[in-house]
Amino acid sequence: MTARPDEPSSALAQIVAAEFRTRLLGEYLPRITKCVEMLGDDGVWRKPAPNCNSAGNLLLHLAGNTTQWILATFGDADDRRDRPAEFAADGGVPARVMLDRLAAVWTRACDLVDRVPIAELLRVRRVQRYDVTGLAAILHVLEHSSGHAGQIYSWTKQVTGRDLHFYDL
Repeated sequence: MTARPDEPSSALAQIVAAEFRTRLLGEYLPRITKCVEMLGDDGVWRKPAPNCNSAGNLLLHLAGNTTQWILATFGDADDRRDRPAEFAADGGVPARVMLDRLAAVWTRACDLVDRVPIAELLRVRRVQRYDVTGLAAILHVLEHSSGHAGQIYSWTKQVTGRDLHFYDL
C-alpha cells in the first residue's frame, strides 16, 4: 500500500495536538490546581513583591493569552483581551472560579488544536503584532504556559515552605 502524501503531515498535526493536550491538561493544570489549592483564596492574590504578579494574576493572564492565541486564532472567539486588566486585578475572584475558567479555556483550546489541519499549522496569521504560523501560535501557548506555571510552582513552594511532590511515584 502506498502512503498518501498527506499522511505524514496529518500524523504530525495529530502529534502536535496530543502533546499540546498532554502538557496543558495532563501536566500544567493539575499542578497549578494543587498550588492554588495550597495557596487558598487569599494567598492566590498575594504578590511576592510589589513589582511582581500574584498567582491569581497569572491565572487570569494564562486564560487571556490562550484565548487570544488559540481560541481567537483557530476558533470563533473574539479577540477582546484586556491584558492590562489581567495584571491589575488584586482580588475579588475566588481561586476555584479562576481555575475553572482556565480549565475551560485550555479544554476548548485543546479541542480546537485537535482539529487543526496541517495547512493551518503552516499558514501565517497575525496575533497581537506578530506574523506567526499556526504552529508557532501553538508553541507560543505551550512555552508561555510553562513559564508562568513554573512561577506559580516556585511561589507556592516559597510561601508554603512545602514540597509540591510533583514527581512522587
